[in-house]
Amino acid sequence: MCPEYYRRGKNWFTVMGILFIIMATVVLVRQILLWGPEFVFDFLLNSEITNEKISLGMIAFGVFMIALGFRKNYDQTR
Repeated sequence: MCPEYYRRGKNWFTVMGILFIIMATVVLVRQILLWGPEFVFDFLLNSEITNEKISLGMIAFGVFMIALGFRKNYDQTR
């Protein structure tokens, strides 16, 4: 391959991060449509572990996975 042409190829971390973010967004939108924004906001702020808090954790984990996917890996051996 020519050294001037840089191709990233398939990136597993980025794809999994996007999947986590999409799934968490679907859950949050569903909860907002079913319960309304006021109740969802209350569920986010109470002391119990709720579905909305898990969804926010999934979004944070998805962002972390995307960040891992875009890091430079200099130790590739072929």
